[in-house]
Amino acid sequence: MPAHSRPQLEFVACPHPEGEHCMAFWRWGDTQAAHVVVCVHGLTRQGRDFDRLAQALVAQSPHPVQVICPDVVGRGRSDWLADPAGYQMAQYAADMLALLAQVQKQMGPENPLQTLDWVGTSMGGLIGMVLAGQAGLPLPVPIRRLVLNDVGPAIVWGSVQRMQTYVGQYGQYRDLDEAAAALWALSTGFGPVPADVWREMSAHMLRPGTDGAVTLHYDPAIGVPVRALTPEAAAAGEALLWALYDQIQAKTLLIRGQDSDLLTPETATAMTERGPRAQLDTWPGFGHAPTLTGDAQIAVVAKLLLGD
Repeated sequence: MPAHSRPQLEFVACPHPEGEHCMAFWRWGDTQAAHVVVCVHGLTRQGRDFDRLAQALVAQSPHPVQVICPDVVGRGRSDWLADPAGYQMAQYAADMLALLAQVQKQMGPENPLQTLDWVGTSMGGLIGMVLAGQAGLPLPVPIRRLVLNDVGPAIVWGSVQRMQTYVGQYGQYRDLDEAAAALWALSTGFGPVPADVWREMSAHMLRPGTDGAVTLHYDPAIGVPVRALTPEAAAAGEALLWALYDQIQAKTLLIRGQDSDLLTPETATAMTERGPRAQLDTWPGFGHAPTLTGDAQIAVVAKLLLGD
């Protein structure tokens, strides 16, 4: 990747009940651009998943734009929490508010953030719903456009059970190629991804292990709250998420992988009929969740975010 097309790695201090932690984020484009797009990854992923989308948005935008891709706490370059109970939606949303406050402060009062858009894959989409669905939150400006990548308020319990079997259950790999193969075995729902792109994405999913090996980038403890989830708690969370969804004012695009095991056709249809009445785009050949790395995928997102 040419040096000029690399993101800046930055950090923000975020409070939690026992003190504070640092959340890493990757910034692309013009750091003073009044149009900010935040892209947030799924449960076990990290911010570099959006490299290709971010580069395309910066290159294609008719006006200056900055694309910010956080590593949610416990992932990537961000700190790990001492208490696994902190790996919850409320903490993630609070961290994003701290991030946006820092971005606004860096831009200065004479150059305020004017347009805020959100792209969220799976967990990142849930965080977006939490922020877009509460009018009283201290966002610099309301979220204008919201892309929900294969996620909705209703979560299929079977897909939760699948996550409970693998989140945090990882070891070490000899090298990048072995790790990439292991990751792909869990990620076939991402749809068609060229081998070179998958290897590039997988490189950002690793950290050094022992004896020259590599291991995954995230805190295994993020799986603790996932495994503690019960059908009753999931049902209560679903009711809350629908209430938030119904309050969203942002123009919303819902992307659904046609073979998704997490977002059902019934939930997707309901999302077009209530709340922001999302525009639904169903993608054949994809499950949970599209990577947003191919040109056709990127074009769908860019049309919403860069259009009038």
